[in-house]
Amino acid sequence: MTAPVPAAGGLAGHLDGFVRAVREAGIPVGISQAVDAAEILTVVDLLDREQLRHGLAAVLLQRAAQRPTYDVLFDLWWPLGDRPVPSDGDPGDGDADGEPGESTLDVPDGADLAALMREQLARLLLEGDEEALRRFARQAVERLGRATPSPSGQSFFSYRVMRALSPDTLVAQLLAGLLGGAERGGLTEQVARQLVRERLAAFRAAVEAEVRRRSAAERGRDRVAKGAVRPLADQIDFLRAQQADLAELRRTVAPLARRLAVRLSARRRLGREGRLDFRKTVRSSLGTGGVPVVTHHRPRKVHKPELVVLCDVSGSVAGFSHFTLMLTQALREHFSGVRAFAFVDSTDEVTRFFHPGADVADAVARIGREADVVGFDGHSDYGNALEVFADRWPAVVGPKTSLLVLGDGRTNYRQPGLPVLADLVRRARSAHWLNPEPRRLWGSGDSAADRYGEVIDMVECRTAAQLGDFVTTL
Repeated sequence: MTAPVPAAGGLAGHLDGFVRAVREAGIPVGISQAVDAAEILTVVDLLDREQLRHGLAAVLLQRAAQRPTYDVLFDLWWPLGDRPVPSDGDPGDGDADGEPGESTLDVPDGADLAALMREQLARLLLEGDEEALRRFARQAVERLGRATPSPSGQSFFSYRVMRALSPDTLVAQLLAGLLGGAERGGLTEQVARQLVRERLAAFRAAVEAEVRRRSAAERGRDRVAKGAVRPLADQIDFLRAQQADLAELRRTVAPLARRLAVRLSARRRLGREGRLDFRKTVRSSLGTGGVPVVTHHRPRKVHKPELVVLCDVSGSVAGFSHFTLMLTQALREHFSGVRAFAFVDSTDEVTRFFHPGADVADAVARIGREADVVGFDGHSDYGNALEVFADRWPAVVGPKTSLLVLGDGRTNYRQPGLPVLADLVRRARSAHWLNPEPRRLWGSGDSAADRYGEVIDMVECRTAAQLGDFVTTL
């Protein structure tokens, strides 16, 4: 597969634009990595697009989670060549004398183009030729994805292609072709179904990539990239996280919990020696002429870190509370001294839902069904929730406890309970408040975040990246 190669003089500038786009998408790329990327261009075959893709990925990426974002940007900056590579005269291959990407599929008068292309798609999916499938996707977008021209130019849409071809309805036909006369059921059918899913996903990805390529040619790569590139998992706004995002976010929780565990453990290791034992030091110095060559210290009392999490689980912060409860579960795997409390307009302890090995989604659902977090109308009431917490569990926060409050601080214009919170902060060893709203919105409307910030350390925590920064400085 080939990619159009910029002129030698513009290759460095083209690479610089690509690296800058990768960096703007949230993937950290330093100067040394940019230099390595330039070196890659001298050792790979620039006409081999996949070799170029993997070579640049090897020096620009640090985590596997960054690869989907990188692939979208690569397809925009290093698109397929205008002329597809011919392959044994397959219907749909580019004609040497025709327009770039023009299909040679013979469509009789009155024939249904979509039906003919659907038959061709079924054959290609059975054969599993990835290169032929990509060329077919280009032709499908050209012939089926075209929308009514507008003053701004021609537009193409992947949903028009997928609606016309309906590839998901080919599953039964593809399974029959792959299994042949083999007996249905068992491992053989499972493998065949997985293969069908992978090939259908590859075709959808090829169609979407071709639509992006055509859009970038008309509207510009930078504009298309802003809408096409999904945020990395650690940059997804908690308040806007979708169900699919939560699955990816869940994978970031364990490393954050481990980092927190390591930091707390490091503090215990560094603090093993307590105060100087003066009497024992003087006694031992008698053997060295009164010179205290060796000092002796009283052993420090080591205790497990105690963490109390007070989490708003109201609907307005559902995505954020889901993530922080996942963090609570991960911390419970490391420390037995973690107690979790949830509230809406009342408070209840939910530690029992986060036993080791518990499924977080199930725990969150049980909190909604079984926890006594709604006392009145189900709208956030921070003042009452704090009072209930202080009355029912007066001794849970003490000089060895770190208090972590999670919520947006929006009180629905009710009493914020500042005196109760101030007393909890005074009794705790340390206290922090993670707020998923932007700092500029604190104090606006019914938000009491600015007032809470006067009695507790309030930190903006909208993404997993910001949560990681908080863990680092904790």
